[in-house]
This record gives sequence, C-alpha cells and structure tokens, in this order.
Amino acid sequence: MIPLIPALAFAAAIGSGLMAGLFFIFSVCIMQALGRLPAEQGIAAMNAINVVIQNPLFLSVFMGTALLALALVVVAFFSGGNGSLLLAAGGIIYVAGVLIVTIVFNVPMNDALVATTPGQAATEFWQQRYLTDWVWWNHVRTVSSIAALALFVLGFARA
Repeated sequence: MIPLIPALAFAAAIGSGLMAGLFFIFSVCIMQALGRLPAEQGIAAMNAINVVIQNPLFLSVFMGTALLALALVVVAFFSGGNGSLLLAAGGIIYVAGVLIVTIVFNVPMNDALVATTPGQAATEFWQQRYLTDWVWWNHVRTVSSIAALALFVLGFARA
C-alpha cells in the first residue's frame, strides 16, 4: 500500500463533505426560497450568488477535491490495497457527478441566466428551466458528493 493513500482519502472526504453540504443546502432550502421571490428578484439573487461563489476558498475546495479524487483513482489502481476499489469509485463518482455535471450543466445554465434580459423571457427561463433543470442537476451533485464522501470514508477505514 502506498503510504499517501490515507492522507489523500481523508482530505478528499473532507472536501467532498464540504461540497455535499453546499449542494444540499441549495437543493433543500436556497433554491426553494429564491423560487418564492418574484422572478426578477430571484434571478438577481442567484446571479449575485454565482458571482460571490467564485472565490479562492470555494474554488480551492471544489477543484482541490476533484484533483484529490483523480489522484485516488490513479493511486488506487496501482496500489490494489484494501479499500482501493472504494476510493477509486468515490473518485470517479466525484469527478463525474460533481465536476463534470457542474461544467456541463450547471455553469452553462448560470451563464444563460446572467445573459437573460429582464422581462418575460427571463421570467420564463427562470420558472420553466432554471428552477427545474438547474435544481435537478444540483440534486445529482448533492447525491454524488454524498456518495463520494461515503466511499472515501469507507476506503479510508480499509486503507
């Protein structure tokens, strides 16, 4: 077994847990609250969140966890030790269900939201697409980060 694996798994579990909490609160609280506001206020609030969230601390945790997840996939492949499959599965789930989903679905919808001009089209996009599609993909990120967290913890326990 490679001695670095427990440290990587521990750090990945912490990062995945932080992301799970963030995505969870959006899924069960924030988006429902924003959806109760008049559309122009909900859009303005979400656009403000999308600007503020792009900060060094968030990006370090989000991208750092993705890098740790990828490292665990590679290291687990070469080590073949106890817990390796769990760590690799956690890494794959995090990268696919959090990083790739964010890049392919959530960020483009954020970009589309900020590009809308106030009025009927923005309201329709907000109510008919953003509050359904963006939230659905956020649920995917929530479940994926929780599953990755569980797999990292289980893999760490067996490493």
